[in-house]
Amino acid sequence: MTWLITGGAGYIGAHVAKAMASAGERVVALDDVSTGIAGRLPAEIPLVRGSFSDRALLDRVFAEHAVTGVVHLAAQKQVGESVEKPLLYYRENVAGLTVLLEAVVAAGVRRFLFSSSAAVYGVPDVDLITEETPCLPINPYGETKLAGEWLVRATGRAHSVSTACLRYFNVAGAAAPELSDTGVFNVIPMIFDRLTRGEAPRIFGDDYPTPDGTCIRDYIHVADLAEAHLAIARRLGGQHAGGGRHDGGDLTLNVGRGEGVSVRELADEIAEVTGHRVEPVVEPRRPGDAARAVASAARMTAETGWTARRGVREMVESAWEGWCLRHPEARAE
Repeated sequence: MTWLITGGAGYIGAHVAKAMASAGERVVALDDVSTGIAGRLPAEIPLVRGSFSDRALLDRVFAEHAVTGVVHLAAQKQVGESVEKPLLYYRENVAGLTVLLEAVVAAGVRRFLFSSSAAVYGVPDVDLITEETPCLPINPYGETKLAGEWLVRATGRAHSVSTACLRYFNVAGAAAPELSDTGVFNVIPMIFDRLTRGEAPRIFGDDYPTPDGTCIRDYIHVADLAEAHLAIARRLGGQHAGGGRHDGGDLTLNVGRGEGVSVRELADEIAEVTGHRVEPVVEPRRPGDAARAVASAARMTAETGWTARRGVREMVESAWEGWCLRHPEARAE
């Protein structure tokens, strides 16, 4: 089999590409490198520069590389930006996905893995979010991910494509410093950025109904996430963790650790790892933040045998090494 990974030079994409290639899968990456970094990929993984919504390019790539499966990671993914630019998000995340799926069907590709998000759930008031928890997204980003799931599943049913929609929770860490997240959009790099600039980390709200008053989230190491993609790719290919074979089917799966960590606990962990022991400042709550968002990954384990193996400490340590590679001035004296 040959897998096309869209967004393959991105933070998550490069981890997925390397994990799959290291396990013996044939991989080709497609990325417009607007946010991706070509240098993240080893020389043995071909990188095609371009957009997943370029039909002519897709047809050529599918034919030249004999693609038999797609891992679709490329997307617009900033929640705040999606509120300001909903047309951009629907064009890229839904209309662009339509073009990709049309190319998949035309090429006779029979396996499609879609990168979804816990944002599809909105702000559910439950202890553990299962795949049956109602999907009530509260921003255009979450809406486009849910619409993407609908489109993927409908295409799979109509054209005999085995599909999987993976609902990621909060991704962090790095398998190697050079693969780390270069953006400052997620909570761990946001705290790193403020500490590097000599500013206190921010906590948005400390009056939630949680043990320490701050929001609780489920964090997953990006290397565990990459291994989850490998497990699902093999599941869609008819392989099971137990060695048997069966049809890939139509899967919708949470990918998380099933363990909650509060924002204050995370800030304390970062202080311990970095040596920057700066008391966070508390600011007002942000609209739409749930008090608790923790995944049940039981279905993922049952379907593939996969479980997350890395803890929050390893996420923070590996993320910090990557941050210091680009910001050597950040290290505490």
